[in-house]
Amino acid sequence: MPESLQHLQFAHPWLLVLLAVPAGLAVWLAVRRKSLYPTLRIPTLAGLRPHVRPLRGWIKQGLPVLRVLALVLMVIALARPQRAFSEEEVSTEGIDIVLAMDVSLSMKALDFAPDRLEAAKAKAIEFVGMRKNDRIGVVIFAGESFTQCPLTNDYILLSRVLQELREGFLEQGTAIGMGLATAVNRLKDSEAKSKVIVLLTDGVNNSGLIDPYSATEAAVAYGIRVYTIGVGRNGTAPFRVQNAFGDEFIQQQEVELDEDLLREIARRTGGQYFHAGNDRALDEVYTEIDRLEKSRLQVTRLSRKAEVFYPFLLAALALLLLELGLRYLVVRSIP
Repeated sequence: MPESLQHLQFAHPWLLVLLAVPAGLAVWLAVRRKSLYPTLRIPTLAGLRPHVRPLRGWIKQGLPVLRVLALVLMVIALARPQRAFSEEEVSTEGIDIVLAMDVSLSMKALDFAPDRLEAAKAKAIEFVGMRKNDRIGVVIFAGESFTQCPLTNDYILLSRVLQELREGFLEQGTAIGMGLATAVNRLKDSEAKSKVIVLLTDGVNNSGLIDPYSATEAAVAYGIRVYTIGVGRNGTAPFRVQNAFGDEFIQQQEVELDEDLLREIARRTGGQYFHAGNDRALDEVYTEIDRLEKSRLQVTRLSRKAEVFYPFLLAALALLLLELGLRYLVVRSIP
């Protein structure tokens, strides 16, 4: 169907039943034509050819067709065809999100594939890809904290920043309070309706100038929800280490995760704590956070209609004038 007819509708569609009139007229003219133009069999047309004007004959036979088409177009115009236009005005209730990620050396544990940090980065990149219309920033922390990327909706840049995260270039330790405080500082002046921090760590708070509870109170004061993710579990985890000769081997080392602290941070801020003991669980955690923190859309639908019966009416008048002109000026017959 042509694009111009895809949104065509009629103000008075019931009037289309009048199309039966030109249809009946067409049948009547076809029957009447047989009585007006009887068949005459003659042995040869040689004597008639000099006096025959075939074009005028074809025109005369086509005159009723013009009249029938004109009536069809007049009925369509009478039904008032209209073209409908629909528009949507979309307003979003924006969400500002900061991903606060632990990049301490313990994130190189091999109980995730290929290790904890790489798995966390991959799932964070997938999370960014699921978001629409939201601004996202990245904060990293170990023994200190640093804003790796301010709030932005450039998701390509965010994915590149997350991909390039490495462990070992910050002071060693796990400063959960500092990481949370830096994330709060990025969001405190935000005018978004919803402000969210996703804090991921695999350790206990053992360094930094700001304790986690003070940072939590700051988040509460600024109306920021904190979703906490605990990676791994207490006990031991495999690490890749080198001996004095530069040879690599896998060694089990002690690891500790302060789940009670992470639960308390989430509870006080109105967020939720998630434990990710493996790759699959980590994937489910980010999917659940994405589901909980969807941008709220308000859609207003507008509908407009434009009258388009004029072309049909003008075409009908043009066909009637053409039929009259051909009848009286070319065929020169009086009905």
